[in-house]
Amino acid sequence: MSNDNPPADHVYGDDPARPPIEENLKSSATWTRALFMFISGVFASVAFFAGSVIVVLGFFWVLITGEVNQQIREVGQSIAAYLYNIARYLTFNTDEKPFPLGGAWPSGDSE
Repeated sequence: MSNDNPPADHVYGDDPARPPIEENLKSSATWTRALFMFISGVFASVAFFAGSVIVVLGFFWVLITGEVNQQIREVGQSIAAYLYNIARYLTFNTDEKPFPLGGAWPSGDSE
């Protein structure tokens, strides 16, 4: 390839539509988001473990009593909603930070 015909993926630094990667790398907002994403991932791991404990407790409750415990069900729903909020934040589907980084803890009400 000659210099007269650069590759199609070449990005020129003076193109205002696409800022240079250096600006993205130096952006404090990007690195702050990365920190919040890491912390949210740690909280997701803890919430997943707690949810697993709730699943086991709920199963044994039904096994012993034959009926669903409403409090265990609500806690399970709340943890599931929390994990959903974290997943939305981590996948850039929302900018709202999950609990405890900004948002409120989700309710256990079934929707």
